[in-house]
Amino acid sequence: MTTIAFIGSGHIGGTVARLSVEAGYDVVLSNSRGPETLKDLVDELGPKARAATPAEAAEAGDLVVVSIPLRAYRDVPVEPLAGKPVIDTNNYYSQRDGDFPRLDDGSLTSSELLQQHLPASRVVKVFNNIFFVHLRALPRPSGAPDRTALPIAGDDAAAKETVTAFLDAIGYDAVDAGPLAQGWRFQPGTPVYGNAYAGDDPNFAQSPGVPAGTEKIRTALDAARR
Repeated sequence: MTTIAFIGSGHIGGTVARLSVEAGYDVVLSNSRGPETLKDLVDELGPKARAATPAEAAEAGDLVVVSIPLRAYRDVPVEPLAGKPVIDTNNYYSQRDGDFPRLDDGSLTSSELLQQHLPASRVVKVFNNIFFVHLRALPRPSGAPDRTALPIAGDDAAAKETVTAFLDAIGYDAVDAGPLAQGWRFQPGTPVYGNAYAGDDPNFAQSPGVPAGTEKIRTALDAARR
């Protein structure tokens, strides 16, 4: 795996792209506004980065990161992503995305919704529970005593292994939260969302970021209640 592609290159997508380039990956960036709007980010990232359309990025990526508002999930290209591991960073915010009754009643998770849209892809949920500032601040080398962990969820074991290896390369451990149906355990409003990486400060955006290891994240996942 050499190329990480991005459908959506905002706060989380752009941060993961920076970490990817630092880890030696090539990246292909895209957004809804056109490749020309990504010139500054591409220039910042250097020769290992280029901009493309979402369809071109989906085609180019060995691993593809979808980081767009949930309301736009139907715009994610389907055919170019067939057979590929797809990282879903999204959260459902009804005030932004509109109402999704099956998400409201808990019968479906947001990542399951994306998986239904991408039936031939292998969706793994990750990066949705960490503030982008903390994501940029907390990478550590493998084995570091203050290494931070991120929860992941997915229905395909091989895809989760791929994503775990990618997280390791960019400086993070992974905690397997189970299948996509368990992704609610690290959605907004749960103990592992946001403040787990801020020393449990509920105003997590005010914190520069505090390492949170695997045991802390497992404990927070276990404490999640619907």
